Amino acid sequence: MTRLYLDHIAEAMNVKIWQIENCISLFEEGATIPFISRYRKERTGALDETQVAEIRHWYLRFEELEKRKQAVLKSIEEQGKLTDSLREQIESLVDPQVLEDIYLPYRPKRRTRASIAKEKGLEPLAEAIFNITCDDPQSLSQKYIGDQVTSEEEALAGANDIMAEWISESQHVRADLRDLYSRWGRVVTKVSKGKEESEEASKYRNYFDFSERLDRIPSHRLLAILRASSEEIVGVRVDVKSDYAIERISRRVYQGKSKPSPSVRELLDAAVEDSYKRLLHPSIENESLSAAKEKADLDSIRVFGENLRQLLLAPPVGEKRTLAIDPGFRTGCKVVCLDAQGVLLYNDTIFPHPPNNEKIASMKKISHLVEAYKIEVIAIGNGTAGRETEAFIKKIALPKGVRVYSVSEDGASVYSASEIAREEFPDYDVTVRGAVSIGRRLMDPLAELVKIDPKSIGVGQYQHDVNQTLLKERLDTVVESCVNNVGVNLNTASKHLLRYVSGIGPVLAGNIIEYRDENGAFGSRRELLKVRRLGEKAFEQCAGFMRIPNAENPLDNSAVHPERYELVEKMASDLGVSLTDLISNEQLSSTIDIAKYVSEEVGEPTLKDIVKELAKPGRDPRSIIKVFEFSSEIRSIEDVKVGMILPCIVTNITNFGAFVDIGIKQNGLIHVSQISDKRVEDPSQVLKLHQQLHAKVVNVDLERQRIGLSLRGI
Repeated sequence: MTRLYLDHIAEAMNVKIWQIENCISLFEEGATIPFISRYRKERTGALDETQVAEIRHWYLRFEELEKRKQAVLKSIEEQGKLTDSLREQIESLVDPQVLEDIYLPYRPKRRTRASIAKEKGLEPLAEAIFNITCDDPQSLSQKYIGDQVTSEEEALAGANDIMAEWISESQHVRADLRDLYSRWGRVVTKVSKGKEESEEASKYRNYFDFSERLDRIPSHRLLAILRASSEEIVGVRVDVKSDYAIERISRRVYQGKSKPSPSVRELLDAAVEDSYKRLLHPSIENESLSAAKEKADLDSIRVFGENLRQLLLAPPVGEKRTLAIDPGFRTGCKVVCLDAQGVLLYNDTIFPHPPNNEKIASMKKISHLVEAYKIEVIAIGNGTAGRETEAFIKKIALPKGVRVYSVSEDGASVYSASEIAREEFPDYDVTVRGAVSIGRRLMDPLAELVKIDPKSIGVGQYQHDVNQTLLKERLDTVVESCVNNVGVNLNTASKHLLRYVSGIGPVLAGNIIEYRDENGAFGSRRELLKVRRLGEKAFEQCAGFMRIPNAENPLDNSAVHPERYELVEKMASDLGVSLTDLISNEQLSSTIDIAKYVSEEVGEPTLKDIVKELAKPGRDPRSIIKVFEFSSEIRSIEDVKVGMILPCIVTNITNFGAFVDIGIKQNGLIHVSQISDKRVEDPSQVLKLHQQLHAKVVNVDLERQRIGLSLRGI
């Protein structure tokens, strides 16, 4: 990467050039973001995961820009129009938009009004008028009347078309207008004729006659407007004061030129106005909307990514024998029993609710299963009949210590019908698969949710409207980050979880499972090298994130990388203790003199990580799960009254507020203005997914089935 790009990244991120160079070098060596941020801190100056990911973003972006530059240079050179100054200008830029502006006059284009006028030989006339080298264009136009041009009016109209195109292709004019539109443009919407009373348009009623500054419109509002536009409910445009726009263009056109005669000025002014209305406004309007959409996409994707991270890192109940229930009324409640590793042991259906009302038989069945399978926790899906099923289960005299949890069903139906579920449970129907997924989500949310397309989990805003490539890239990065942050049990992880481990991917994940099935549990990390196609490089990238409980070498169940085992053994030797004695001994590890072990390869950042890990090896960064109780007074939206203070759980966070589960079908909304007594810009800075709260009801709209809540004053 050239110094031009490195300087730009360094300034944008406020980091050193060498940090960027080393980071890029590691990418080119095949290193992943989690590996670099965790195990190569000396080479990057201890850049965190977010910074490493941002450098990768810039790196890929500038690689694409460089390819585009070469294509543009080649195209202009083939036209015989590439000068040294033009080459230098192109090679020195870092903005893709500026590159396209420079290339615009040279880009091969379809036949335009201007090109037709040029074919008629009118370009010299346009040049004379545009450069103000004539005072009487009407007289000059007579020279161009002939077979192709039949009148003075036609000659001047053709010259106008040529000048209008020149103006529209001016890099400076386009930059001026972009600035004007970005600062003063307004998004304006109008309901489409005949859609005013349509049912599908009702949710967009706020945008039937709407206007807001483009630079101030929140991302969720712009995405809602664009969705309404795509559904042909409203028309959308970007407005600016045309007088201001034309004045700015005129200043550019007349800049550095002599004073024109009245007739020349009249023609130039007409060309400016025509260029703006016919060519520039439609182009810059589309650009402005696209730029605003891109910004909104990035903001929405950021929100989705943060929500997904919190969901994946939700507290697990751990390896406990679990009874899971997928609730239902008419079709009954599907019940499954799982062992501590999530293996399906038994499934059945009970009918405790109307219309069957088999409460006694259902109670006996649950009591029997809890005893027979030594159940430790009960997981109940929070969908239809979830509250009723939870209330029913709590009436049963369960053994002491058995806890009941409500579990989010978001995306469970997607998993149940997926190829992954069919592969795992080929002999069971979707109801059994769904119940198993609910149970496993309680045991380990991360391990289960990685099997589902993140877009189907329901923790984003307008996720189907944003750039899908960027969304997938961001969400995959989040999943990878979470998996590697927690670490993976090599002997129990599914291939769907293993694929997100640094350096693994789908093929090697399948090969690891194949090896495990044929040879039994892994005894050490080094045994990974026996897996088909898993070489030294992949081992380097993945080993530190794999965990092997009860391995012969206790470091195999820690975040200490195998490349540092020898160093840790030396630490233990220097302390006069065994490796086993050192690990998990917080007091002993705190006595290690880090400075003694600093070398060219290993610096203080890595040594501090090692000592921290020795104190609590394999520590799960996730918090401890808590049991939650909804209000017993609330069974439906009709029971919700203004002024009530209700317990709730945050289920989704957006830029405009947070949705919370209050224990009924309809979620409540805590608008951003109601989150705190102080002004809140970003709800995710105050609230977290699955956070347990108490909120006051401030509005109940039975017609629209909406509940407004507030945290102010609580």
